[in-house]
Amino acid sequence: QVQLVESGGGLVQPGGSLRLSCAASGNFDGINTMGWYRQAPGKERELVAAITSGSSTRYADSVKGRFTISRDNARNTVYLQMNSLKPEDTAAYYCNANVLVSISTRTSRNYWGQGTQVTVSS
Repeated sequence: QVQLVESGGGLVQPGGSLRLSCAASGNFDGINTMGWYRQAPGKERELVAAITSGSSTRYADSVKGRFTISRDNARNTVYLQMNSLKPEDTAAYYCNANVLVSISTRTSRNYWGQGTQVTVSS
């Protein structure tokens, strides 16, 4: 079983910063791509940023230049540094990981965290 535990959400004023963390635990042989998604009320869940095991990154156009994704492979943890936050960044943020559950059978599965709320408001 694999668990993703997120932390770091909260209330911040426009222009402020937050750092989200997501740690994976359980039985697995490795982690492929890790990412952050968000979902605002009444909207579909969207990709915010993703990072491969080789540290290649991609970002949604709306966050480029403001958000930075990184990972610590030794700690099985992915981070999202969010700067210059805007009210439209308000959403529940979800961690996602494509986990290699068995290297011998080459089996990978997708897992989601429980979500952490980010609210940007004055």
